[in-house]
Amino acid sequence: MSSGTATRERDKELSLVQHLGELRDRLVVSAIALVITTAIAFFFGTQLIRILLIPVDCTFIPAYSCHVPPTTLVSFSPTENFTTYFRVALFAGIALAMPLILYEIYAYIDPALLPKERRFIRFMGLPVIALFIAGMLFCYFVLLPNAIKFLITFGEDVIKNQLRAADYLSFVTIFILGMGLVFEVPVVIFALVKIHVITRAWLAKQRRYAFLAAFVIGAIITPTPDPFNQTLVAAPMYLLFELGLFVARFA
Repeated sequence: MSSGTATRERDKELSLVQHLGELRDRLVVSAIALVITTAIAFFFGTQLIRILLIPVDCTFIPAYSCHVPPTTLVSFSPTENFTTYFRVALFAGIALAMPLILYEIYAYIDPALLPKERRFIRFMGLPVIALFIAGMLFCYFVLLPNAIKFLITFGEDVIKNQLRAADYLSFVTIFILGMGLVFEVPVVIFALVKIHVITRAWLAKQRRYAFLAAFVIGAIITPTPDPFNQTLVAAPMYLLFELGLFVARFA
């Protein structure tokens, strides 16, 4: 092997080591941020659980429009209280640390981006965060009260429903997170059109299938089988598809 080839191989090896070192540093920063935010959220665990209980229990905020009689959560194992608090704290910690985590990801790939790609990613950042928050708020204030009302009152003449802490809080957090992801549909459509994976003209011809898919997905992710709650999920999903078509005009 010539000295020039050996030098190039050594440079590649050093470059790889440097990239791995930078990746490790950014992962460490993200992990530290997650630990800190989770610890803060764990300290306020009681308040967070009370906030998640509002759609089902109006004893904490009397002004909230109650849909079901006040209820309390129950646990059936010695460790369930602690693990439930930790799960809620971890969920909140991820949400709080997400801006820094996304920044670390962007900072790691930034040197490899072209100026046009860099502008595109920066442009997409705010809509992604805004739509995700909008989806979680929509789920919390609109979907959850109606869904929980149906689930708790179904068969109440013969079945007394006692909400288990771990099950209820897992259901609520996953449902809220899922709707936050669903609200990213316009951003996904815009990005796919922008990078020429699909065209807006082709997507516009798929409206009937998008309408059907919205109701099928709504029936799958909605925790209740009644048409009202399924429509509450499906209608915004289709409107998000139309919003994606509109913003794709500017792609």
